[in-house]
Amino acid sequence: MAAHFVTSTGTDIGKTFVTAGLIRYLREAGQPVGALKPVVSGYDSSVVETSDPAVLLKALGRPVSADEIARIAPWRFRAPLSPDLAAAREGRSLEFDRLIDFSRKEIAATTGMLFIEGVGGIMVPLDGKRTVLDWMAALDIPILLVVGGYLGTISHTLTALDVLAQRHLKIAAIVVSESGRDTVELDDTVASIARFSGGAEVVGLPRLPGGITAHPAFARIASLL
Repeated sequence: MAAHFVTSTGTDIGKTFVTAGLIRYLREAGQPVGALKPVVSGYDSSVVETSDPAVLLKALGRPVSADEIARIAPWRFRAPLSPDLAAAREGRSLEFDRLIDFSRKEIAATTGMLFIEGVGGIMVPLDGKRTVLDWMAALDIPILLVVGGYLGTISHTLTALDVLAQRHLKIAAIVVSESGRDTVELDDTVASIARFSGGAEVVGLPRLPGGITAHPAFARIASLL
């Protein structure tokens, strides 16, 4: 069994797209794979089919049902805010110890590859004291860092790498997920980050046309896990 934590430098960078692509690639290769999105902000049950948990369930070939969503994403909040603020809006809180216990039990019970997708970026607050970084440090599993291809991403990525290094977390790979708004060539961004990545492989994932979900980059990423 191998578990990886999928995190990012921010929100809407491409964590779920990358995770779903890897799930599909591994399934097509005949490898067992599972995924969790334990904490979700901005969850609207009226449009559940487009939610991040639904995207992962579809990639896994599982039904998008209330029970399946609850199993892979037990902490869901409606407001599109950091989990601490989103939970407070509902008079709730995210119990950090329960989150860690849930994650560890799923890791222990999984056969094959397991992806645990975080929420937002690495320093997003989960409660009044802990962030996603504390979650990753508690699990101490390899990190798949998904970053953007926008102008400024190099500084954001290197800052993230420095913070992760301070917690002695292993970087399995860095994925530069291109968007339609990027003004810098993807290959240039990949090369620049690679010079400062401390030996971690950097893989560029081009923006794919609508409806296309497969790309050779997923095979490269999977080989690094």
